[in-house]
This record gives sequence, structure tokens and C-alpha cells, in this order.
Amino acid sequence: MADTRPETAGRPIRIAIVGVGKIARDQHLPALAANPAYRLVAAASHSGRVDGVPNFGTIEEMLAAMPEIEAVSLCMPPQVRYEAARAAIAANKHVFLEKPPGATVSEVEHLKALATRKGVSLFASWHSRYAPAVEAARTFLAGTRIRSAAINWKEDVRRWHPNQEWIWQPGGLGVFDPGINALSIATHILPEMFITQATLDFPANRDAPVAAHIRFRTADGTPIGMELDWLQTGPQSWDVLADTDAGSMVLSGGGARLAIDGRTVHEEPEAEYPMLYRRFAELVRTGKSDVDLAPLRHVADAFMLGKRSTVAAFYD
Repeated sequence: MADTRPETAGRPIRIAIVGVGKIARDQHLPALAANPAYRLVAAASHSGRVDGVPNFGTIEEMLAAMPEIEAVSLCMPPQVRYEAARAAIAANKHVFLEKPPGATVSEVEHLKALATRKGVSLFASWHSRYAPAVEAARTFLAGTRIRSAAINWKEDVRRWHPNQEWIWQPGGLGVFDPGINALSIATHILPEMFITQATLDFPANRDAPVAAHIRFRTADGTPIGMELDWLQTGPQSWDVLADTDAGSMVLSGGGARLAIDGRTVHEEPEAEYPMLYRRFAELVRTGKSDVDLAPLRHVADAFMLGKRSTVAAFYD
């Protein structure tokens, strides 16, 4: 029997975008437009539209009207992503999940099982793992002994998420929305680690934290600290540091630049989302899934183990 998977058959993957907001416009749509492995054929969103393709109010309407869709990229908030992903998988569509892959670990585990049963690809797209210097950092750390490590992820929520209420609601993750990017890098380049202590700072008027102070240890006792802050103005800090037998490592710029003992050894322009879509095409072509839940598990552990601290109210 001939293989009818789109890339194997020599034609683009017919893909649809669900959730036409800032991240879709800034990253997903340009990456798709530049990749000949895809043809954007539809969009579904409560508020946004994509020019040049049919637009629908819901994913259910879109799937019913356009059975020719082969894959969907889900860019809506995590609290509502499970139902959309389940509908797409039930309709035999391959699914790309914007990070974080869901509001809970359990629902993403269920999606993994559904995708396996239906024989479709599911991709949890940790975009920061695809930053240009991350693999170089992983190679460096694999060849030396790590004495200690620190993760500092500090940015201005008003700059990156202005007036976005969903991030402050239960399931929106608060400061862990960017912080999970740091964890997606850390869980890829550092030894397996476990949270031992956490304090989460909740604004008096919000249901999600604005800062977090976390301590990890590895299985062999190596200490790792993590500081998350969503109120940093001026230059933004997206750094993973490690003190090692081979020198002091700094992975900065969200994974864009690697320095050892103060000397830059790897730096390239950002190409995270184009790489994500290349990876998704590979998964569709080979009939595989890629759903690593380690970053989301650490967030769940922080909420489970963390001490709650009430801080000043936050207003946009």
C-alpha cells in the first residue's frame, strides 16, 4: 500500500491555525509562510482573522467544513487547549501545541494516549529548546562536572503580555508562562533535577504568581537555584549559568548566546519557530510524536511544594 502521508507523498501538509493572537501573528504565521513543507488552508479564532484563507469561529466548525485539513497548530491559552486538541485528534489531525502544552499534566498525558490510539502526531513545542546556542551548552555540560547552576529568568510582563487577563487566571501560570521556557532549556541541558523548596509571590489581586524563588537538587546533590520575576524593567534577563570543572558557563539571551569564562563561543540569530515547524513536519512524515512533559511537571511541583507569599497588587 502506498504511503499517503503528505510529505512522503511529495506535497505540502495542509495545516490550520487555531487562535489568531500575538504569538500566532509574530511567530507561527511567518514560520509557516517561509516553509514549503506546509500550506496554510484555514484559521479558527474567536477574535482574529488570517487573510487569504477561510476563517471560522471555532475549531469544531472548521473541522466540519474542511475535512481536507491534515494538521492544526493550537495557539490559544492553555486553559482551553485540551478540548481543541482532543477534537482535532478525534478527527485524525496531527496537532502542534504551543507552549505550555496544557493547563495540567494529566490532560496532556491523555492527549498523548489519544494520539497514539489514533495514529497521529502530537508535538509539545518547547520553542526555547530550539534557541541557537542550547545544543552547544548541552554538549559543553555533558563533558564536564557541574558544581552548581542557576536559572535567572526576569522580564517585564507589561511589555510582553499587556492587558492579557488569562495569564493571571488559574491555569494561566503567571510568571511560569515565561519561566517554563527556562525549564524547557534546563531540563534539556542539565542533569535530572528535583524541587526541594519554593516560594511563589502572588499579587494580592491575582490568582497566579508574579515571581518565584525555587531550589532544586540533582540526584547526586548538585544545587540549582531558579529566580523568576515578571516585574523587571529595562534589560531583560534570560540566563542559565553553571559553575563547572571546565569553567564558568553562561547561556544568555534566552539561549541565543553561550559564553565560557567570559568568552563567547556560540552565537547565532534566533530561528526558534522555523525550527519548530521543521521538527513538526518531520514528526508528521515519520508518524511519530514528541511530547516531553518534564518542564510542565516542574511547574506542577512548584505549585504543589511552594509556599505562597502575598505581595503588592498588580495593575497593568
